Amino acid sequence: MIHPARALIVALALSVAGCVTAPRPSEYRAPAPARTVDMDRLYTGRWLEIARLPMKLTDGCVAGATNYVMVNPTRVDVRDTCQDGTPDGPEKAIGGRGEILDPGVNAKLRVRYFGGLVTWDYWILDHAEDYSWFISADPTFDKLFIYTREVPDERERRALVKRAEALGYDVSRLEFPAF
Repeated sequence: MIHPARALIVALALSVAGCVTAPRPSEYRAPAPARTVDMDRLYTGRWLEIARLPMKLTDGCVAGATNYVMVNPTRVDVRDTCQDGTPDGPEKAIGGRGEILDPGVNAKLRVRYFGGLVTWDYWILDHAEDYSWFISADPTFDKLFIYTREVPDERERRALVKRAEALGYDVSRLEFPAF
């Protein structure tokens, strides 16, 4: 007989794993990435999340950022952070192990969080030639993120939002968390 506490832990792990997993190719609706990604320029250092589509996981998150560390040509460690409530609020963070799904192109990244219980795919849909910004989304068209190296001015922000709109996203729903 299975111990009740063990059964509960297994049930919770399976429910979390079932809620957030990488989509099947039949679920892909997002536009394909526009071009190849230079791993040394994109998957290193800190990126500021200047806009995103709402999701429960990021409720209350401001001053969001993603930190990348290249481990090898197909692996990238990821640490996503934000401050809770205000830019001076307590930090919330989650780390994961990323795998490049399209070596050579390097625009599709699968990140496994919580030891693989939660898996998300991110596609780099477009980026600046100088790697000052990039637009990332999941392949199902449900999530969208705009990242920059520095906090953009209003003109730059509007241009990035227009680029996301040109990719087919409903930008009227974008959130612009405080920094």
